[in-house]
Amino acid sequence: MGFFNRLFGSEKKASLDQGLAKSKQGVMERISRVFTGKRRIDDDLLEDLEEALILSDVGVDTTEAILGRLRKRATWEAFVDQSELMTMLREEVLGLITKDEDRAWTDSTAYRVPPSDGQPHVIMIVGVNGVGKTTSIAKLAHRYKSSGLKVMLGAADTFRAAAVDQLKVWGQRVGVEVVAQGMGSDPAAVAFDTLQSAVAQKADLVLIDTAGRLHNKVNLMSELGKIKRVMSKVVPEAPHEVWLVLDGSTGQNALEQAKRFTEVTDVTGLVLTKLDGTAKGGVVLAISDQLQVPVRFVGVGEQMGDLQEFHPMEFVDSLLPESFETNP
Repeated sequence: MGFFNRLFGSEKKASLDQGLAKSKQGVMERISRVFTGKRRIDDDLLEDLEEALILSDVGVDTTEAILGRLRKRATWEAFVDQSELMTMLREEVLGLITKDEDRAWTDSTAYRVPPSDGQPHVIMIVGVNGVGKTTSIAKLAHRYKSSGLKVMLGAADTFRAAAVDQLKVWGQRVGVEVVAQGMGSDPAAVAFDTLQSAVAQKADLVLIDTAGRLHNKVNLMSELGKIKRVMSKVVPEAPHEVWLVLDGSTGQNALEQAKRFTEVTDVTGLVLTKLDGTAKGGVVLAISDQLQVPVRFVGVGEQMGDLQEFHPMEFVDSLLPESFETNP
């Protein structure tokens, strides 16, 4: 039984293992071909390992960082078995994606809504169409409502009628109020109305859905800036957080998308979706390392409970297990 099965609920760990099964199989098949028998830790082995990680969507820059740390630890004349070398790799990957060196590695980076001070806590959700943004908002609403918070949603992605309708449907299913206007309405006006309603109804948490049209960075920056300015007139310092939703199944494209979004707005957290249907889960390591923005949640299935808090150590334990068994 892995370390995290002992630390965390076995049911959620099993769900994470299942959701990352394709990624684990791809990564471990490549790494197991590197770690065959007893091999000296030399340049040839590390070059093979470098190639295996890059092909697993960990990315060139992050892979080089991992290998750099491994080289510092390597004893060039020593022989190690697969287990010892795998332990080194797991430790270096974990150290790379753990943002606060003083924080225990077992901590979650999921967001805890601060105690209410009489004003709702506001999180603006950004991301392009098709990444699972609306579904993620619904799952977040369900999670926080289940924890006892009063949650409201704002349908400020007004450029697609489907986006507004989908959020309304999810709001009904989850049992939270959705503030919306018609298609083509001013997104800032929707956000303003949402916060006014949230203040009047003493909501604890507000999630604001926004459009993500990256084809024009200037317009997107202007739009998001306007939404922020309008919301701060109702709730000072709103939005308190800006979370970017990314489709993990797109691999390195998700990393490039994240870089572009961070150029136009202050992203404070990431939500990685659709990791259960892809072998590209290694991109989570690249995104976490290169953006230096905490991953808050990862999506490993379609059920409400399948949007899980991101525990760095648990993720590494599922993606790079101690055993070289690759069958999911």
